[in-house]
Amino acid sequence: MSERLGLRICLGQHRHVMPLKTGAVSSPRLAFEFVECDPLPKAFRAMVRDGALDVSEMALTTHLVAREFGKPLTALPAPVWRRLHHANLVCLATSPIRGPKDLENKKVGVRAYSQTTGVWIRGILKTQYAVDLDSITWVTLEDAHVAEYRDPANVVRDTSGQSLRELLHAGEVAAIMGERNADPDSVRPVIPDADGAAQDWAERSGVFPANHVVTVRTELLERHPWLGAELMQLLDEARVLSGVSGVAAMPYGLEPNRASMQMLCAFAADQKLTRGEYKIDDLLWAEG
Repeated sequence: MSERLGLRICLGQHRHVMPLKTGAVSSPRLAFEFVECDPLPKAFRAMVRDGALDVSEMALTTHLVAREFGKPLTALPAPVWRRLHHANLVCLATSPIRGPKDLENKKVGVRAYSQTTGVWIRGILKTQYAVDLDSITWVTLEDAHVAEYRDPANVVRDTSGQSLRELLHAGEVAAIMGERNADPDSVRPVIPDADGAAQDWAERSGVFPANHVVTVRTELLERHPWLGAELMQLLDEARVLSGVSGVAAMPYGLEPNRASMQMLCAFAADQKLTRGEYKIDDLLWAEG
């Protein structure tokens, strides 16, 4: 038997990828060296800036921007992390804000302008609630994972060292998004009945937002034409073996996820993350 191909790989702590990490799902062709990154976005930055990984979970927007700047990466059509986003835009419980339009001409905080959750939320604000995104000042804590990218003019960097949560409570921003540690007793969603609105939007649009995919160094896929299919099979076997249900059990592959990923491409172009709207087929590995 020929020597197995060694791959440095980073995947999040998702139940549906754990069979790969534990070795319950494996390949006679591949030898994985799992790298753990906490928080996970460190892996995205390492992949696009340093080439420190061969395979990595990556925010889809990061992949879009990476391709915009010619990074030799190819994504597999395996959305390993997805979520509905309407409830992830929050303001203080005591805020006078009563709906998305009230954010116009105010400041809104997000970890980075290119953060995929932020791209989804901004796209939803514009297309579903007619919010003028250009009227909002987007306050960020850090730059994009792709070093060459420059934020639009209505994006400012906060250098105070405060978290998004602290900026919100200090009154520096009217709302924040992408913050997982906001106290649920002191904040509320900007969008009324956010969970119900998200479900209704998903049903009407036929889209369940894809946030993270799996990227591979393009050179490896070209040198080993079997690698893409092997990785897709392993990821799918792990998902099935894990016994997950609900969102995590949604299928991988291009066609089941085309509408979601293409919508994100459109949002990214509209928000000046890319110079034009990419066709998702041009960004993903395709069998054959």
